[in-house]
Amino acid sequence: MHNDGKVVPINQAHATPSPLARLPVVLLQVRDKAAQQLQQGLQELFDNADDTLFEMADKSRNNLDQHIFFEAMRDLRLKRKNFERVFMARLFEAFARLGQAGRGEAQLVPMVSYEAAPGASKDDLEKTVALEAMLGRVRHRDGVALGQLTARLSALLGNRLDDRENPLGPALLCEFFLHAGRSLGVEICVKLIMLKLFEKYVLSDADQLYGEANQLLLATGVLPELKAVPSRRLEARAARDYPRQESLPAADQPVGANDQEAFAALQTLLTAVRGSVAPTLEPSAEPSPISTRDLLRLLSHLQQYVPEPEAEDDFDLRNQLEQLLTRVSVKSGKSRVVEEADEDVINLIALLFEFILNDRAVPDAFKALIGRLQIPMLKVALLDKRFFSRASHPARRLLNEIAAAAIGCSERDPLYLRIEQVVQRLLNEFGEDPVIFSQLLCEFSAFTADERRRSDLLEQHTRDAEAGRVRTEAARQRVADILNKRLLGKVLPRPVVQFLQQAWSQVLLLASLKHGEQSVQWQAGLRTMDELIWSVSLQQDTEAGRHLAEQLPGLLKALRDGLTSAAFDPFSTREFFLRLQALHIQAPEGGDELIEVNEPFVPGATSADPITLSDDDPDLHKVHQLKEGSWVVFEQDNADALRCKLTAIMAPANAYIFTSRTGLKVLEKSAGQLALAFKHGALQTLDGGPLFERALAAVVGKLRQLNRGK
Repeated sequence: MHNDGKVVPINQAHATPSPLARLPVVLLQVRDKAAQQLQQGLQELFDNADDTLFEMADKSRNNLDQHIFFEAMRDLRLKRKNFERVFMARLFEAFARLGQAGRGEAQLVPMVSYEAAPGASKDDLEKTVALEAMLGRVRHRDGVALGQLTARLSALLGNRLDDRENPLGPALLCEFFLHAGRSLGVEICVKLIMLKLFEKYVLSDADQLYGEANQLLLATGVLPELKAVPSRRLEARAARDYPRQESLPAADQPVGANDQEAFAALQTLLTAVRGSVAPTLEPSAEPSPISTRDLLRLLSHLQQYVPEPEAEDDFDLRNQLEQLLTRVSVKSGKSRVVEEADEDVINLIALLFEFILNDRAVPDAFKALIGRLQIPMLKVALLDKRFFSRASHPARRLLNEIAAAAIGCSERDPLYLRIEQVVQRLLNEFGEDPVIFSQLLCEFSAFTADERRRSDLLEQHTRDAEAGRVRTEAARQRVADILNKRLLGKVLPRPVVQFLQQAWSQVLLLASLKHGEQSVQWQAGLRTMDELIWSVSLQQDTEAGRHLAEQLPGLLKALRDGLTSAAFDPFSTREFFLRLQALHIQAPEGGDELIEVNEPFVPGATSADPITLSDDDPDLHKVHQLKEGSWVVFEQDNADALRCKLTAIMAPANAYIFTSRTGLKVLEKSAGQLALAFKHGALQTLDGGPLFERALAAVVGKLRQLNRGK
């Protein structure tokens, strides 16, 4: 566990004044030092729990297991602070008990075997076995240091303690953890994962916990004859915090003939803009070309003064170079000019970034940030002309990765900070060795790959949820159609109509969703409904009416079984059965009990009015051209523009489902609503293709136009 000064101070409210007042000062120091380390360990645990549960959801074999892990992630985020507070409170209470005379029996984790105790559940057995295994590993690994700490506490307090009574022993630490976790509404599989994380991020550093506690007690002369146990270096922690660097792609291969030809073709087009980078001096000044190496040194100097993204003034690369060349020229007395090939590279980079900073696909919040890459990209292009001809060039790929990751982001997105770190590293560290681009590409690509894997999984979860919702809506409408077919135009008792519409419709809906409309359960539900309607429509003086009593037990049982299958509370339907009994015994009294069903039953809330457009409407055609995976931006009234991805088109409702960068649903629109948004200019599509390739194609097209105009 790290102790870097960022640990949140322990609230003094945790302490119980009277027993703590009887504790020796050094024991209070042990407690507070341990509390800091344990709190840091818990913070690490929760910081990593989200990733661990996400990985488990990713590996889940079915939607139910996946849902369990997603819900656990949500529960942990909501209850994290309370969990940490309860854990620390239990720790302080355990130290307080040490100072009480005639201590009561400590709450200990029992020693268990692999055989279940009578009446123990399978979940309890799994948790108990996992706990015993954890305790065994800690005792085997750190038993000597723990024994010394327990012996010193015993000597200090004058009471013989067992390791299981030591507030810092693994038994009580596990008890604190389990007690704090009682508020979590998670499944046993999640509880076992949390126990493993507790072992990984808290118990794995027990040697440091015991070592520092022993040192504090030793410094005050408590059992100095006990030989100190050296603290071990945890290889697992080192491997986690300092992962092995992967091999990096080389960037210093010689430029081939094809690369030279590609750059020569670009130079031909760039003749139209030559002369735009030159010092501002008198025409009589003697021109003196500056070498590429000296130009790189000037750019490295300029690189240190690239303004922050928040700066109001735009960074004009060519203008800044002109000013720098002018200062150098005045100092030397010669007109220092860049060589032709170098000027072509400068102009090309400037034009590329001009396109990038005006590209709609790049969020405004990221444009200034990406704009700070002009000098590093210019330097790598001067060093390696393959930058313009090879899509696999590390610097080019890094720019594309950054742009692709940013397309769905805002400045408040955590990704902004990650990209800012990449940009700042290039500005700080890139001199003339382009290998840093390969290093940063490897790191950033690994990060974005993990982000995409997360978003893909959440998008699939969103698609599945939306498919389930559409299926439910279709089934609900089917049930409504069946009810209307049987009820409309009939005169029936009001309680029966209300029961069928409000309760039995849910029984039929559940049967449809779980078993299908060809199932025995669905057919039984329809038959019971028809029998109920038949039973309250009979005249008692008819032959069928006189024999109704013989058939009622079967009908009532079918009704109760159906309600039970739909998890209806039997008490809430008791009144209906009493009314039904009265209806079967005698005819309804008064006209208010009988109603003619004229209004169709409409399930749930009605959807928005459909928007009717002609089939040849150009904006509706734009909607039909949208493909899943397309990025769009919605201009919203009095709000920031919403960038989102079309994740699913749900038939037959023809609903378009949009998600955020993280895969969570943010918007649902019909085809008509999207067409109207296109008409009003509130909706625009974004080109998600590689940014550099799009910029280069646009610049080449612009240069060709300029050359044709000459």
